Amino acid sequence: MKRRNFIKNASLTGLGVVASSAAISCKNPSEEIIEKPTMKQTKKPTPIAICTWRFTEANATAGKALKAGKAALDAAIAGVEVEEENLKNTTVGIGGTPDREGNVTLDACVMNADGNCGSVLCVSTTKNVAALARKVMEETPHVMLAGEGAEAFAYEQGFEKENLLTDTAREAWQEWLKTSEYKPIINIENHDTIGMLTLDTNGDIAGACSTSGLSYKMKGRVGDSPIIGSGLFVDNEVGGAVATGMGEEILKTVGSFLIVELMRNGLSPQAACEEAVRRIVIKNENYKDFQVAYIALNKDGETGAYCIHEGFTMMKYQNGENEAIAVDFYHKK
Repeated sequence: MKRRNFIKNASLTGLGVVASSAAISCKNPSEEIIEKPTMKQTKKPTPIAICTWRFTEANATAGKALKAGKAALDAAIAGVEVEEENLKNTTVGIGGTPDREGNVTLDACVMNADGNCGSVLCVSTTKNVAALARKVMEETPHVMLAGEGAEAFAYEQGFEKENLLTDTAREAWQEWLKTSEYKPIINIENHDTIGMLTLDTNGDIAGACSTSGLSYKMKGRVGDSPIIGSGLFVDNEVGGAVATGMGEEILKTVGSFLIVELMRNGLSPQAACEEAVRRIVIKNENYKDFQVAYIALNKDGETGAYCIHEGFTMMKYQNGENEAIAVDFYHKK
């Protein structure tokens, strides 16, 4: 059943329940509900694509798609796919580092300007998981599919079954087995989760996030990347945010949602990213041992980025220029 029909039917059958709930609400009738205004676009910005890390070609692909008039989500997925298909990238798509048992599993999510979203977890036979997450969003009544269910759905939608474990990744895993040391590496050079936010010619914002997760993770481990609100969140009235780094820490503060809500309440993208990082480091005395980074984009085309440790880079494509931006950081040695 298509999502729109599912939601329509559910809305009609649930109308009476909503009305009854409102009637027995314990809210004092004299209380006035005041909603804070959402951010209004004060100018029509030129299209922008930003992404985590120095994924130059991926960001340029998204930026050029926006310049050609493509919708925000189309551009974001096109950009992310560049890294999903990059054999040299060890933490996204095909060629990703496997778990402790030698299996590559991929996670991804997408969110469009209408507030709809889709997510897939623990996918082991399809590399273009951001596009698959979009299919979940558009072709099912669900938001999230996992494991074998997600893979079966992928085949139904025409995705090819393929082996994601390359010879290079297998050899690295076999070498790792000699010590089996499990320690996250801060700032995996140019190779980490790809999170992308796009602002199109209509002023709409969308995003995509794709990863193979922590190297040599426990079987079944899922981080922040496919979790709406943690790895990615978009509110088209305000802006969007995406995360990279130690997923467990990002999950604890629902970091991307937090940043968007901070922007809703008047903070700039930069200030919101800084506050989200601060929320993590003040609660974890071991913050020196892991990296977390955020990027954000608001409706006016303003961007922001912040991280715990030096070494994180954000890409920004605007007006035909694709720029690598060294991001400010919390832990000054």
